[in-house]
Amino acid sequence: MYKNIFDTHAHYDDERFSDDISKVLAELPSAGICGIVNCATDISSCKKSAEIAAEYDYIYFSAGIHPHESSEADDSFIEDIRSFIENKKCVAIGEIGLDYHYDFSPRDIQKDVFEKQIFLAKELDIPVIIHDREAHADIWEILKRYRPKGIVHCFSGSVEMAKDIVGIGMYIGLGGAVTFKNAKKPVEVAKYVPIDRLLLETDCPYMSPVPFRGKRNDSSLIKYTAEFLAEIRNTDTQTLLDKTCENAKIIFSLCE
Repeated sequence: MYKNIFDTHAHYDDERFSDDISKVLAELPSAGICGIVNCATDISSCKKSAEIAAEYDYIYFSAGIHPHESSEADDSFIEDIRSFIENKKCVAIGEIGLDYHYDFSPRDIQKDVFEKQIFLAKELDIPVIIHDREAHADIWEILKRYRPKGIVHCFSGSVEMAKDIVGIGMYIGLGGAVTFKNAKKPVEVAKYVPIDRLLLETDCPYMSPVPFRGKRNDSSLIKYTAEFLAEIRNTDTQTLLDKTCENAKIIFSLCE
C-alpha cells in the first residue's frame, strides 16, 4: 500500500458527498492519504470547507471565489476571505481564476474578482490555487504581472506555458485528466514538469482517473494518477508520492 499521498485539490463540500462524507473521510488515512486541501468556490463553500477541516486533522482548506461565482461576489467578499485566512487551517486563497469555457460570469467581472484575490494573497503572503479553463493568455498575463506563489491546478496549458509558470516559481497540479486517452498535452506537460514543482490532486468528486472515469472521484483514487505519472516519467510510484507530498507541505507551509 502507498503512503504520503497528498491531495492538493478536493471538493468534499460537494453535494455528491452529502450521503457518506463521514465514512469516506474516516477511511482515507488508512488508504495512505496524509493530507487534503478542500478548495472553496464561494463564501458558503468557505464555511463548509472550514467545518470539514476543523473535524479532521489531516484536512486543510482554501478560501476564495471561483470564476463561475464571480458575478455573485458582493462588496465585502475580500474581507470575508480575509477572515477565513485567520483560521490556522486555511492554507491558500482559491479556487480562483478565469473560465472562458462556460462564461457563467462576465469576463470583466471574472478578471476583477481574480485580481483582487491575487492582490490579497500577495498582501498576506499566502499561496493561490488557480483555475484556468480556456483562458491561458489572460491567466498568464495576470500571473506574470503579479507573480504570486501558488499552484495552477488541473493544468491544461502547453509545455511552453508550463515552463513560464515554473519560471515564476509556481507549481503545476495534475490529476485524473492526465490519464484520459485524449490527454496529449497533459502527458507532454507531465513528462516535463520538474519534480520539485509537481503536485497531485483529484478535483474530486470530478475528474476520476482511468479506469474510474465517469464515476465519483475521491482521494483514494489519486494512486492511479500517481502510477500513470510514475510510468511516463520512468520513476517509482512511491518516490513520486513522497516528493509531491513534500512539495505540498512546502507550498502550504506545513513543514514541521
